[in-house]
Formats: sequence, C-alpha cells, structure tokens
Amino acid sequence: MSGEISLIGSVILALFLAGYLGQQYLPPPKARVIGLDLGTTFCSVGIFQAGSGEVEVIADEQGRLSIPSTVAFTDTAVLVGHEAADVADSHPENTIYDAKRFIGKIFEPEALEQESARYPFKVVSNNGSAEFVVNANGSFAVTPEFIGSRLLLKMKKMAERRLGLPIKMAVMSVPAEFDERQRNYTVRAAQLAGLEVLRVINEPTAAAMAYGLHKVDVFNVLVVDLGGGTLDVSLLNKQGAMFLTRAMAGNNKLGGQDFSQRLLQFTSERVQQEFGVPPTLKEDIHSLRQAVEAAKINLTLHPSVTIRVPLHLQTQEGSAAAAPAAPAPVLFHTVITRQLFEELNEDLFQKILAPVETVLAEGNLQKEDVDEIVLVGGSTRIPRIRRLISEFFGKEPNTSVDPDLAVVTGVAIQAGIMGGSWPLQVSAIEIPNRHLRKTNFS
Repeated sequence: MSGEISLIGSVILALFLAGYLGQQYLPPPKARVIGLDLGTTFCSVGIFQAGSGEVEVIADEQGRLSIPSTVAFTDTAVLVGHEAADVADSHPENTIYDAKRFIGKIFEPEALEQESARYPFKVVSNNGSAEFVVNANGSFAVTPEFIGSRLLLKMKKMAERRLGLPIKMAVMSVPAEFDERQRNYTVRAAQLAGLEVLRVINEPTAAAMAYGLHKVDVFNVLVVDLGGGTLDVSLLNKQGAMFLTRAMAGNNKLGGQDFSQRLLQFTSERVQQEFGVPPTLKEDIHSLRQAVEAAKINLTLHPSVTIRVPLHLQTQEGSAAAAPAAPAPVLFHTVITRQLFEELNEDLFQKILAPVETVLAEGNLQKEDVDEIVLVGGSTRIPRIRRLISEFFGKEPNTSVDPDLAVVTGVAIQAGIMGGSWPLQVSAIEIPNRHLRKTNFS
C-alpha cells in the first residue's frame, strides 16, 4: 500500500516538474481566447500572453490600439473603424456610430425619437427595437447588433493576423447597467462575427482587474469611466476576489465629443471673425474637426497648441472667399491654450461630480471611505478632470494604467483565465445585484 502511495507521489512530482520545465524552456502557447471591449466610441481587442503574464492590446495595420466604433455604408463597400470615421462628414446619413446606445433596448416611440434626434442618420422603430436606415445601393435597415458584429469581426481579424491562427472564442465587456436582454444582444453581435462568447464581464470590474485590484486588499473602489460619448460612475464593493456593484450613476450625453464640440464651435467663430464667413463646406468642417480633436489630445500634455488648417471657404453666393490677388485656399491659424480649453468646458467638467456624489450617497459612503479611485476612458486624461476628482476626494486617483485601454486589459486577463493560460491569475467573480438601477443625469 505504501509503495502505491509512493508511486502516486512520484507521478505527481514528475508532472509538476514537467510543467515547471515546460514553462521555463518550451515556447508559450499562443492565445486562443481574445478579450473584446466594444465601446460606445472606440473599441479594442487584447490577448493575455502566456508565460510573461502580460496583456497585449492588438494594433491595426497602422499601429493604432483602438478603432472608432463606426460603420459606414457606400455603394460599393462597408467601411469599419477609421475608414468609416474618415467619411463621416461626407456621408453622415450612412455612417452609423453610437450603436451601443441602442443595442438590445426597447424604446417607447417618444424616447426613441428623442434619442435619435442627435444623429444625422435615420433611426426607426421595429416593434420597439431601434434600427438604422441606410441609403446606399438601395435602401435597407440594419440592427445595432449587426453594426456591432462588423466591429467585432474587424477586431477578430486583427487578432488572427497578429497570432497567425483562427480565433473562435472571446470574453466581452458590457456596461454594468446592461440588463439581460442587452447582454444577450451583445453576445448575438459576437455570434454574427463568428465568435463564441465564453463570459461577459462588467466594464467596471474589468477596469478594476486591469489595475490589479482583484489581487489586493481593497474594499471600496470608485470607477470613473469618461469616454468619448458617455460618463459612467460605478461604486464596487470587493470581498476577496468577488465584486459587487453597489451603486451606479452617469450621464449618457457627456463625453469627449462634447469637449471637442465646444472647441470646434470656438474655432468656427474665429474663422468667421477672421475671414467674414463661417466654415460650411463638409471638407472644411471635417478638417477643422480633425484639427480640434488633435488639439484636445495634445493639450493633455502641453500648455498650448497651434492649429493650422487650410480652408476652402464659401460666401453666401457660393464663390470662394480668398485674398483678392489669389483664389487659393486660406490658411486658418490660431493658438489654443489649456486654460482656454478649460474655460470653454468648465461647466461640462463640473457635471462629472453629480454622479460621483450620487453613488457615494446610494452606497452610504463618505469620500474618505473610498480606497481606490480608478480612471477609465480617454477623457480622464484631461488634467482639469483629474484635478477636479483629486480635489473632491482629497487624494490622487490611480493612474497606473492607460485609461483608454483599462477595460480591454481587464477583459484580456479574464480571457487568459478562461483559456487556461499560465501564469495562473485570480479570476474576478461578480455578484449580481438584481436591485441595482443606474441614475442618469443630463
């Protein structure tokens, strides 16, 4: 009997030794489960690297780590991501974005009309579900999950090109407030893209995992997620590796697009003051919008930036407005300071605090009870926003992770866990909160 036990022990020891030697000397296996962040404005795909334990966010052909959540239809093609965003100003009625706002939701007629009024493309109701009408090589309607599937297919192909093998499985993130129907329709979008979804994880939990909070002793985590189009604030309570979302609030009409729009409005007024006419041509508006977006990003690092944009302005009669001696395009030139940018948007920045105060009140917590403040979304790079949050809590938020990539990083870690990659990670377990409701501000 003792001999049998000794033999079993030797076999187990040999297996452990083989596993250790394999990890040390054999090439690590390639990831077969990808992590997907299907964001409202941008989306990303990541993989967990076996062996190193690092997450790689996969870049597109031009090295960009995220793609716009935009799909455009022309008479000859369906454009996805950056290619779609490039034609948004010239084909606004056939360029669909923000589809995540509509996926899986049932709208009352008035609510859908109000929600769709902000978009240049046509949104119609199909028994309460939103669909987008496209007029390109005929007229037809597409669903939000179809739009999502094109984005997911693009990211699936990016991962396959990087890994050199077919990808069939994924872990996805969704907003914490998504109900069962919205989650199911998000999964359906993945299925349309040829993916099996192994797990759906809440975005705040994914962000907390990216910051490593599933492996440390913290209890109350506040996640401020400010992207291009929406603000979401979540209060997580953590016990061990289990996360419970205690409270949620946000503003689904506040984000980086609004800050850019304020700057676009300012620069358009400056153009009119300098040249006597506002920019009305689609090409001019597109050029100004791109310059303004770049300026906003650069102002996170520099106290001032210079905008230089050639414009083909038109007068009311339709003739080109240029210098009397030369009908060439005019050059619009202006300097934008960080202080000016903050002044233009200060009232919008202040709106961030309302949902923060709400989740603290609903969670029965004081400011000092929050152990970690986690920033998610590219707009949280803005110095004024970081300063606002720091002043409110009296301590600095955690900025150790790229806020643009926090969610996809956490989802990729979870994908590595589901795929059995080593070194082994502690999986985050979410506790459903069936009574949770999100408070929305506007």
